[in-house]
Amino acid sequence: MIKKLINKLLGKPGGAIATPLGKRVEIAAEEHRIDPELLDERGVKVVKGLTDAGFEAYIVGGAVRDLLLNRRPKDFDVATDATPEQVKNQFRRAFIIGRRFRIVHVVYGRGREHEVIEVSTFRALLKEDDAEQVQGNEKTSKGALEGKSHVVDASGRVLRDNVWGPQIEDAARRDFTVNAMYYDPQKQMVVDYHGGLADARKKVLRMIGDPETRYREDPVRILRAVRFAAKLGFTIEPKTRAPIAAMAPLLANVPLSRMFDEMIKLLQTGHALASIDELRKQGLSRGVFPILDAVLDKDGALPDNVHGKFVRLALEDTDRRVSEGRSVAPSFMLACMLWGDVQQRWKRLIDGGEGPVPALQQAIDLVFDARVGDISGRGKLAADMREIWMMQPRFERRTGSGPHRLIEQPRYRAGFDFLALRAEAGEIDSALADWWEDFALGSEDDRRALLDQARETQRQGSPRSKPKAGGGRVHSVPRGAVSTQVAGESAAAVPFDGAAGGDHGGDADGEGAPNPAKKRRRRRKPKAAGGEGGSASSEGAGGDA
Repeated sequence: MIKKLINKLLGKPGGAIATPLGKRVEIAAEEHRIDPELLDERGVKVVKGLTDAGFEAYIVGGAVRDLLLNRRPKDFDVATDATPEQVKNQFRRAFIIGRRFRIVHVVYGRGREHEVIEVSTFRALLKEDDAEQVQGNEKTSKGALEGKSHVVDASGRVLRDNVWGPQIEDAARRDFTVNAMYYDPQKQMVVDYHGGLADARKKVLRMIGDPETRYREDPVRILRAVRFAAKLGFTIEPKTRAPIAAMAPLLANVPLSRMFDEMIKLLQTGHALASIDELRKQGLSRGVFPILDAVLDKDGALPDNVHGKFVRLALEDTDRRVSEGRSVAPSFMLACMLWGDVQQRWKRLIDGGEGPVPALQQAIDLVFDARVGDISGRGKLAADMREIWMMQPRFERRTGSGPHRLIEQPRYRAGFDFLALRAEAGEIDSALADWWEDFALGSEDDRRALLDQARETQRQGSPRSKPKAGGGRVHSVPRGAVSTQVAGESAAAVPFDGAAGGDHGGDADGEGAPNPAKKRRRRRKPKAAGGEGGSASSEGAGGDA
């Protein structure tokens, strides 16, 4: 009692309000009206495999919420009373992953076409006094965490949560009411403990239990509230919203890699601009993500300048691609967001006497250290971003064999998309992007003519070749100055239909080269619907990605 009183006076989680268990309500198909056509056959297969083996199993969390909203879920997670070891034994390709939350990935298919169904075990709702407390975090307290099932840090953040329990407790330990429902695809029945169906229909995001306590358990729930509000168009319920500003400093304790993943989810799942608006509304747009700090102004909005327009165009394009079911690359989006920061540091280094190319390389390193940090997967991400950035000054040099070598680069398409986006934002003359589009699509004769014209324009010192703010020297080639070709006539033509923010270095449409003298829209045709690979959710058990 004394310990709880002291903790309460100090604002520590020991005086936290208990989370209610709720009451089981079974909702039949005629009431919930979930369309079976929206179900994923592999998710249903996992549920059936577990129930046939004598276990309980349900589709859970964000998938149920999206089904109730008549949306096709991106991921289908499953919850069961089987332990991770028992789940693993039921499927040929199943892998136990995670330390904070132990879950099982059941894998179907191979290569880019593979699908992962995430399976979690029902977890117990434990009291604060039941948890062991350690000083430090996941990295500094590895020894203390070894062999323990339920551990929190000094602020109450859960570091381990692997104590199994009944479904009613599993529902109570989930974050929001709309994410705490279970669907039995065989009986077509929804199980709801906390009024999630009613909240989904009212478009309200409500925390289960005391919001401050739940944010202390996992501060990332703050970002999830923002993401779901932006993604779903929901309103954050007043009691759920009230502690956000006071709890936001706890995000500093969350591992950098997890924060980075949450930022990618905010910006790359189809609602980037809405997420930025919601972050600003909740007072979280500055000081939470270093990458956003490099982009947003002091009010948490995209600035009203060329770079702000450039980033807005990139995010709009990302949102559009996701809505069309097309792939997006985080490296391209992040390269767009950090380009202004790279340019500023690049200019300062050149002004200090450094050569242009070494200055750009150093600027990129400085930006990565300041804005990205040491996260898992940074090497591949950094390599792709660096290649896009280092390609930009090369676009300004259009003599000799340089252009031919450049269009053969594996990341050329991403680099060109970036260039075209800069042109659309007004950072550089659009003639430069037009020239490269014509060069990539043209025959060898067309390319020779383009190089001759660029060389002649440069020699004559045309007024249009003068440097423009934010870009290099642009040598315009008049439309119609190159020879016309029947589409597909030249074997040297590159299958490319360059777009501002188009494929981000992805798939080729493979169309024949059109007449290079004709103005082309730099937008790619939509690709067939596809999805992104699943990942372990921040909530661990069935949390929405």
